[in-house]
Amino acid sequence: MQVIADLRALWPLEGFRRLFAVRLVSQTADGMFQVGLATLFFFSPENASTATGVAAAFAVLLLPFTIVGPWAGVLLDRWRRRQVLLYGNLVRVVLTVTIAVLMATDGVSVAVYVLALVNLSINRFLLSALSASLPRVVDGPLLLTANSLTPTLGAAAAGVGGGIGLVLGLVLPAGRVKDAAALALAAAVMGGAAALATRLGRDQLGPVERADATQLRHALGTLARGLVAGARHLVERRTPAYALGIMATHRFLYGVTFIASILISRNLLSDPADAGAGLATFATVLGASAVGFALAVVLTPVLSPRTGPHTWIVLCLGLAALSQGLLAVTVARPAVLVGAAALGLAAQGAKIAVDTIVQRDTDDAFRGRAFALYDVLYNAAFVGAAALGAVTLPDTGWSRGLFVVLAVGYVAGALLYGAATTRAVGRTGTTGAPAPGSDRPAAAPTSREVTGS
Repeated sequence: MQVIADLRALWPLEGFRRLFAVRLVSQTADGMFQVGLATLFFFSPENASTATGVAAAFAVLLLPFTIVGPWAGVLLDRWRRRQVLLYGNLVRVVLTVTIAVLMATDGVSVAVYVLALVNLSINRFLLSALSASLPRVVDGPLLLTANSLTPTLGAAAAGVGGGIGLVLGLVLPAGRVKDAAALALAAAVMGGAAALATRLGRDQLGPVERADATQLRHALGTLARGLVAGARHLVERRTPAYALGIMATHRFLYGVTFIASILISRNLLSDPADAGAGLATFATVLGASAVGFALAVVLTPVLSPRTGPHTWIVLCLGLAALSQGLLAVTVARPAVLVGAAALGLAAQGAKIAVDTIVQRDTDDAFRGRAFALYDVLYNAAFVGAAALGAVTLPDTGWSRGLFVVLAVGYVAGALLYGAATTRAVGRTGTTGAPAPGSDRPAAAPTSREVTGS
């Protein structure tokens, strides 16, 4: 298979291996940390049994990520990204240990929730740094393979971490000691991620140009201007702007389905009074989604170069529309699982292509801001989905009319994106990158090719 040959070519890149190790260990710790939050917010007997409750919990979790995004862009374009990975994980260690101490002494409190949200926000900052750093350690022709491999296996690592957290919950006796012990182990794994970051060179991950303290303060003070400049650069390049727009649309529609799946798992496919059964059902739905993610890893590097990333995104949106059409017909358990797998394939396949387009067609000087804007759109779209779900979804999670609307939304998105990128094909770019809109593979800009703003 072509993907095997690509992976064999990718693995000898030492910088990639070291960056990949940081991602895997960091996201394993994140999975351990998040599994407790998910159980608390969505599957405890007293919380989140209604559409409004689930939507409110998602808004609380994701709004801080959205706020972090713009600051991440300014800093990632001026700070050493390797240092961000090192010190970001160390800060998470301190926060997690503090939460563990609070859990062991006072139990759940407002301080625990605040520190947990700060911890999750830092993790989102680290994920942006990992994405912005990838083109610095991977040659252009292999960037698509790297984009398919790293986020998906990172998500798998988070799943492993979550599994470890669940096992600890079963083995350790219930109470504050169990909660504190699980967090302490997560903190130790975060420390391991920080240690792995030191194997990368201080300047290896860029950016090409860095600012001194005075320049950095000025940049932070003119945050809005910097983001506008980054957005203008993406619009001038066309393809990154189109890609971010369709990903935000995809994320919005996906978010409504995700919230519905929580409610369906808890209140329709399981006894609403048995939160444990609802959690087990939802875990099965997530497992079906994971199968779709895995298929995307295999299929995207093989098919996307043949169709071009823009056409591949259109095909993924079409598959997502079919998944919603299936759920509009029936909400039987087999249909929910098949729909979850299909939507997982569509979501991850489109994301791989979007990541590649943004990395490929954005100058390194703007890449941090590009992924910061990506982050803002990604999470704001999910918050918007939560708001829509709160007012449109019944507590059972299933509405035939809503799933029909979601299917139509995916079809409309595919048609609009396909038309926009078709018009853009053949336009002349302003740098060594391919002409915006072109599906021709191209190397990410190197330090010698970056022209700056």
